[in-house]
Amino acid sequence: MARASTKSLFTADLLLPAIADSFRKLDPRQLIRNPVMFVTACVALLLTILIFAGHDNLSTAFKAQLSVWLWLTVLFGTFAEALAEGRGKAQAASLRDTKAELKAKRLLGVGDTYGMVPATQLEVGEIVLVETGDLIPSDGEVIAGVASVNEAAITGESAPVIREAGGDRSAVTAGTRVISDHIKVRVTVEPGKGFLDRMIALVEGAERQKTPNEIALTILLVGLTIIFLIAVGTIPGFASYAGGAVPVAILAALLITLIPTTIAALLSAIGIAGMDRLVRFNVLAKSGRAVEAAGDVDVLLLDKTGTITIGDRQASEFRPVGGTSPRALADAASLASLADETPEGRSIVMLARERFGVTTAALPEDAEVIAFTAQTRISGVRTGGALIQKGAVDSILRAHPGLGETAAATELRRITDEIARAGGTPLAVARDGRLLGAIFLKDVVKAGIRERFGELRAMGIRTVMITGDNPLTAAAIAAEAGVDDFLAQATPEDKLALIRKEQTGGRLVAMCGDGTNDAPALAQADVGVAMNTGTQAAREAGNMVDLDSDPTKLIEVVGLGKQLLMTRGALTTFSVANDVAKYFAIIPAMFVVLYPGLGVLNVMGLGTPESAILSAIIFNALIIPLLVPLALKGVTYKPMGAGPLLARNLAVYGLGGLLAPFAGIKIIDLAVSGLGLA
Repeated sequence: MARASTKSLFTADLLLPAIADSFRKLDPRQLIRNPVMFVTACVALLLTILIFAGHDNLSTAFKAQLSVWLWLTVLFGTFAEALAEGRGKAQAASLRDTKAELKAKRLLGVGDTYGMVPATQLEVGEIVLVETGDLIPSDGEVIAGVASVNEAAITGESAPVIREAGGDRSAVTAGTRVISDHIKVRVTVEPGKGFLDRMIALVEGAERQKTPNEIALTILLVGLTIIFLIAVGTIPGFASYAGGAVPVAILAALLITLIPTTIAALLSAIGIAGMDRLVRFNVLAKSGRAVEAAGDVDVLLLDKTGTITIGDRQASEFRPVGGTSPRALADAASLASLADETPEGRSIVMLARERFGVTTAALPEDAEVIAFTAQTRISGVRTGGALIQKGAVDSILRAHPGLGETAAATELRRITDEIARAGGTPLAVARDGRLLGAIFLKDVVKAGIRERFGELRAMGIRTVMITGDNPLTAAAIAAEAGVDDFLAQATPEDKLALIRKEQTGGRLVAMCGDGTNDAPALAQADVGVAMNTGTQAAREAGNMVDLDSDPTKLIEVVGLGKQLLMTRGALTTFSVANDVAKYFAIIPAMFVVLYPGLGVLNVMGLGTPESAILSAIIFNALIIPLLVPLALKGVTYKPMGAGPLLARNLAVYGLGGLLAPFAGIKIIDLAVSGLGLA
């Protein structure tokens, strides 16, 4: 289960460091990355100088208040970013504690002899021994042994997982703990570049780059700032033409109330919080771009084995032929599987024991084991003068010329077709060249996955299962799992071609996979979600890693991506509407002396030009911290079309952005006038 709980935003251990960081972020080298807030800081500095050096008819106290509130505007902006980063730093600290503990039993090349070294000294290709109770010292691949591993330090999930040599469950992560048996692990990453190091850097925000949407929005905000700068710069000319003058302090303050400081202050915090929310759902995004792309995904491709199905085929039925009794078939199949340590082999022995009470637990002493090879695709045993074989149907028939022409072979082919249509895989069993029947190996679809695919469909995402199975088997599993389409007998090249075809049509594609053969497709997809249980190659190729290895987690990933986009859009709408409202609220009050006709537009009845400007500056500063919780928590996402979503945003945040300044500035103006501050 994902760690969806979130820490309170306003606890002392988060607030105090964030306050300190907000002052450190006033460094111009950091502030320049946010051009709007940099302009605000420059204006605040100018007003600070004018307190003592200005020659106008404004009081020193009034200019000091303007200066203080402008500096608070900048600080509230840096505070929002610092608070967003603070939650990531808290998690990074616990990960760093785990990393500091790591020691390694580096094998010396002679048996299991090892030397203890710090994990930071391990090099790529070196082999380490990890025994019961040991922390795995580095990311790597299991090359020998099988063990239960507790990955709670990384995933938050207490249930142990199995890691074993070979297959798609061989990758291990630094900081996880072996709780039974022992394994040998080959180091696959350089020191300081492992999965744990990457998590630390990402949750701290140290490697967070601006996404294309953020860059585009920043350019828009800079453009608006330049436009308002030009507009405010023309005011002295109009004032002079009217026979008056506007103090520099008033012009500077007016500029800050009109430029989009609200969204500029919150923009970075929104992006950091989006990635942080993803981490709290146990999904590690390698870039903010991937999170944004997830919000616009149209098609999801899923590898079948280990993603839609559990990954290990299980024996579910014995189907005899040629008059063989089910018990005889079970006896032979069990005997042929006793030396088979694969999950399939173990499931055959277990099924024979449960269904027919076959209790043979070990092979006879004279037994000769026939090992499975990729060439023969047959395994079995020779004992007591009898040869018992199990394997692919075609391989068994080829191994005994003439067997394919018998009535038993015809019956076996009929059973094979039935098993394939049911989504299973048949294994033929023969004794001394005589067919006994078939074993029904079934791919077990993960529980609840059909309902989850239904949710994806409701979100407008088409699901496509990719498998190397034949079309009959693929169709049966696709129907059971509830996917919209499937690609059978797929090679890595086929997966790539399908993704490129979808992308050529203008669709954004997400791919879930866990095997090395999925790596090219994961790299090509717009959103490549690798399962944490998968191979190192898959985890490196994807731009996200699901620490829970739940393929349907993409529902949460898409929801969080959409929430990020919606939050940014909603607060941008609010900010722009906010600025428009402030413009109409302030300008009439400011220039009513020069242009008495503007008095009819002073619908708010603001007291004086000075109180109007000061009230607007105070409102402009206070609205930022008031919106910080929304920026960090995110706008609530509900599946709906683009039209209704736009209408809701305009109604809630657009209208709210228009009305809030009128009410807020008026209330502050009453307080400012009542207290005699302006």
